[in-house]
Amino acid sequence: MEAVAEGLWELADHHEKKGEMGKAVKCLEAICQSQVSFLPIVEVRTRLRIAALLLKHSHNLDHAKSHLERAQLLLKSIPSCFELKCRAYSLLSQCYHLVGAIPSQKQILSKGLELIASSGDGFAMKLWTCNFNSQLANALVIEGDFQGSISALRRGYICATEFCSTEFQMFFASSILHVHLMQWGDLELVETALRNCDEVWQSIDAPKREQCLGLVFYNELLHIFYQLQVCDYKNAGQHVDILDAAVKADRERMRHIHQLTEEIDAISQSLSRTDLHHRDRIALSEKHVRLQEQLTSRISNGKETLQEAAAHFQNVRRAWGDKLELAPAPLDGEWLPKAAVYALVDLTAVLVARPKGLFKDCGNRIQSAMHLIEEELAKFGITEGVKEVDLQHSAIWIAGVYLMLLMHFLENKVAMELTRTEFVEARESLVQMGNWFTCFPTILQACESIIEMLRGQYAHSVGCFDEAAFHFVEAAKLTDSKSMQAMCQVYAAVSYVSIGDSESTSQALDLIGPVYRMMDSFVGVREKTSVLFAYGLLLMKQHNLQEARIRLASGLQITHSFLGNLQLVSQYLTILGSLALSLHDTGQAREILRSSLTLAKKLYDIPTQIWVLSVLTGLYEELGERGNVMENSEYQKKKMDDLQKRLADTHASIHHVELISKVKLEAEELHERPVAGPSMRVNLDIPESVGLKTALAARSSSRLVELDTARRGKRKV
Repeated sequence: MEAVAEGLWELADHHEKKGEMGKAVKCLEAICQSQVSFLPIVEVRTRLRIAALLLKHSHNLDHAKSHLERAQLLLKSIPSCFELKCRAYSLLSQCYHLVGAIPSQKQILSKGLELIASSGDGFAMKLWTCNFNSQLANALVIEGDFQGSISALRRGYICATEFCSTEFQMFFASSILHVHLMQWGDLELVETALRNCDEVWQSIDAPKREQCLGLVFYNELLHIFYQLQVCDYKNAGQHVDILDAAVKADRERMRHIHQLTEEIDAISQSLSRTDLHHRDRIALSEKHVRLQEQLTSRISNGKETLQEAAAHFQNVRRAWGDKLELAPAPLDGEWLPKAAVYALVDLTAVLVARPKGLFKDCGNRIQSAMHLIEEELAKFGITEGVKEVDLQHSAIWIAGVYLMLLMHFLENKVAMELTRTEFVEARESLVQMGNWFTCFPTILQACESIIEMLRGQYAHSVGCFDEAAFHFVEAAKLTDSKSMQAMCQVYAAVSYVSIGDSESTSQALDLIGPVYRMMDSFVGVREKTSVLFAYGLLLMKQHNLQEARIRLASGLQITHSFLGNLQLVSQYLTILGSLALSLHDTGQAREILRSSLTLAKKLYDIPTQIWVLSVLTGLYEELGERGNVMENSEYQKKKMDDLQKRLADTHASIHHVELISKVKLEAEELHERPVAGPSMRVNLDIPESVGLKTALAARSSSRLVELDTARRGKRKV
């Protein structure tokens, strides 16, 4: 019967190579359903292979789980077979993970670790120890047990150190840093994890580092997340450049692989001809061999790692071109699919470039990345009209990743369009965010507060300050993040200041006071620069000009040194120029206001331009420069007309009324929710920028100031 099994295995191989997965599974299931019994070891191998095929090529998780649980029962009666038992535990853990059964996943991984503890201290044991601790750490993060996750990763790191694998060490060091970034409890612990990553990475030879493409992306992105959080935009930009180069090189490699594959297929087709001349056949055969060698070299990228030693440890994996592995088998570590990583590189580039006003590059990246994400979502059947309840369990987590990325890009698009006074574009992107949220309210739960905040920004941009304050206050209620709450309170305070009456000013002071007292407790300077700006506005309102000047000058210096946010710098300069004029320092006022106007023009920020022009007109009137007054007034009127047209265009839509109305966005009530597993806690640790605008001299030209805030998932980074 063993010969029959081997024949069916080979036939399954044949169908799998041809892409006929259904036929391959049927061949293998013929063994399991046979009336004649096979040896238990044969049935175990077959069931494991069926499960691997189902997990890789289908959404049939229940069927895969059934085969794995049956294989596990059979293995209990077999005293040896260490590797098969470990493989069964690993696949079953992945299956439980995909269906969101985290307690069952932790239980099966614990059994795997117990098996290893009772099996000695060999090389294979260490490899599987790394595998199980890696999966356990992931399960613990999903449950919010960050310390438990870090402990599991440290055990993996120690094990990797024992068998001297720098790749495995780097995987665990990076993962530890990742968890610290998610938790962000103690800055010293984060920086220690960061230094350890750098030390391990530098211990790997430069040529070998280039071959570890998955680790290159993972390490660089984690560094960017840290630097954006601490507002180190200069160094973040350098890491973005490294990632851009890596993406370009990988795409070129994939293009070459595709060309080689097509050429090899063409030669194979020619070699199948019966009338081919002998000399031509020899020449084509030699070329076929050369091209195969080139293809093998390209696919492996010249990589010589533990994969050769661990070749017999195979796990569920996608096609060679679709996966950025973080470590060799049996770990097969992968953070995100390649398409998601590419999109994430574009997102980090947008986060770094948008505050500088590099809108053309940002727009191109946003458009390209959103197209890529929508293509990936379509592969999971996520198109217009699809709801959460329509998703397969196996698609929930990865669909959540792409949906979250899509929301990040839309958020940045809204902020960018509001900055350059493209209200209609901003409104349409914000409506898209709302539509996605109503279709996937559980997966996108973390975005609810962001949408409310953006509604506030949109409302403030078009002069609806009371509605803006409402949405900012609601956004603060919808998040657990102290940073996000503080920023929303500042935003609401700016809207109240813009209303202008005494009651609104009092409400603004009530919001600003608590944030001002704790502004130095936040990581980075985003909260501090925003609260200093709002506090300066309040002091001006109270006619405390000298104190306002001190606070605003301090905020400007911090903004210029750390954030590099041109719109915020422009807004600071405009207020300081106005203050200088009020204090009769006309020379400084002229210099400051001209600098502000230059920045506002670069950003296509029409409201700020109008604001600066109005202050400059007052300056020229005071100095008696009638020519400048007339020229300024004419240009200001032109800009006012442009602004009023833009406002009229966005007011004409029913969506405008829906966005500014004092009603929370309500998701459709679902009769069934997706399983509360990994997909419900999508944490990409993606810092993001959000836009804000500040009150200007006139209500019609009011704007928010763009301030960058960072968040991940539930706003903890």
